Amino acid sequence: MKILRTKTAVIGLICGWLLLFGVVPILMLLTSSFLSQDAAGFYRLPFSLHSYRQLFLDPGYLEVMLRSLKLAALTTLICLSAGYPFAWFTARFSKRQRLVILILLMIPFWTNSLVRTYAIRMVLGTHGLLNKLLLATGLIDSPLRLLYTDTAVLLGLFYLMLPFMILPLYANLEKLDYRLVEAAHDLGAGPLQIFRRVIVPLSLPGIFAGCIMVFVPTMGLFYVASLLGGARQLLIGNLIQQQFLNARNWPLGSATSVMLILLMTVMLAGYALIMRRLTARGQRS
Repeated sequence: MKILRTKTAVIGLICGWLLLFGVVPILMLLTSSFLSQDAAGFYRLPFSLHSYRQLFLDPGYLEVMLRSLKLAALTTLICLSAGYPFAWFTARFSKRQRLVILILLMIPFWTNSLVRTYAIRMVLGTHGLLNKLLLATGLIDSPLRLLYTDTAVLLGLFYLMLPFMILPLYANLEKLDYRLVEAAHDLGAGPLQIFRRVIVPLSLPGIFAGCIMVFVPTMGLFYVASLLGGARQLLIGNLIQQQFLNARNWPLGSATSVMLILLMTVMLAGYALIMRRLTARGQRS
């Protein structure tokens, strides 16, 4: 009886925590997105779709959304291209070597991502380490403009998000039955055929999980775009920050946040659907 009460109390505490700090804020965000802007306060009645119309019909906001999707897609593609071979070769090492590599991979998480973004500024700045190195070697005569460009933002996002791609891929590839690869090789399949027909299908869960973990958070990293891209390289995260803190347009900021949450929900639902189909296909075969 005492154990049952303890379980009930723990479950009630967790549910209350999720309700208070998860469900309630999202409901407040959803409600405020349908309200009207108030110059004196945060929002006011009546309910309106003005924020959503402004978000989808204003060319400036559409440009920010398309730029965010573009940078998020590029970041995801680059992280996948670099993270997949890294995870594959790491999974093939011995247990001790894998442990060392994973520890080295996790070390950057010990430092706040904002601090690491400032470190990238020190490297890419006009008087940064990279320009000083290029000038010292005589490869350039004057400092390159590396900071406040799309390339700098992309490099910063890639640096911050790469571990989030590697870890799901490694978790999947580490469990891969390498005997299937050897069997395909014995049956005469070449390296490209083995990769395309054996390794990639078996690692699809890790690929989809890594892409989701990189794509959605990338659009919310507003400080990366601000510090490395300047005022003209805005992402959806920057738009949300500006509407809440500077423009005091909480309905528009809430509407933008709701759209970002919906995008994440759609991607998670797509991931669940794909995983269900892959599982059903595997059971049939």
